Amino acid sequence: MNWMQAVEKTVTGLQYELVDVERAAGGLLRVTIDRIPGQTYPTGDHEFVTVEDCEAVTRQLQYLLEVENVDYARLEVSSPGLDRPLKTPAHFARFVGEMVQITLKLPFQGRKKYQGTLLAADAGEGWRLVFTEGKVEQALDFSFDEIREARLVPVLDFKGRRKAAPAPAAPADTTDGGQQE
Repeated sequence: MNWMQAVEKTVTGLQYELVDVERAAGGLLRVTIDRIPGQTYPTGDHEFVTVEDCEAVTRQLQYLLEVENVDYARLEVSSPGLDRPLKTPAHFARFVGEMVQITLKLPFQGRKKYQGTLLAADAGEGWRLVFTEGKVEQALDFSFDEIREARLVPVLDFKGRRKAAPAPAAPADTTDGGQQE
């Protein structure tokens, strides 16, 4: 077993999904994890990856990487973020109905980037992206092999952080009848 397989086995053994492993400049080894829906975690019942989740996985991976004698300067374990990458067909299946942005390997109708709602294709094989072009709703059917990159589109809801309406202005002081001296 190579060290990449060992990393995957360790992360999945801790009941997390391994989203990505990347070697970056300066010896950085970046591991991206996600929680599996419906799974119970000792770090609490949260929808998203917490700092505690990252710490638990980091501790286990440090032991593993030392035993496997993997050369790295720094280990970073993180969540996939709001713009989570979709790297496998299982990721696409999990996020059907969500807004995604895809980049095709080859242009279709002069462009490679599309954004819309991800659906399973009608024919049962592949995927469909429903998007609005101008005022017309369109659909693009594609296979996993045609995708260079795909990510969730972050949906930010600031309803709970709306700025309070300004207080009404205090009535003018008219104790002197409104006349100035």
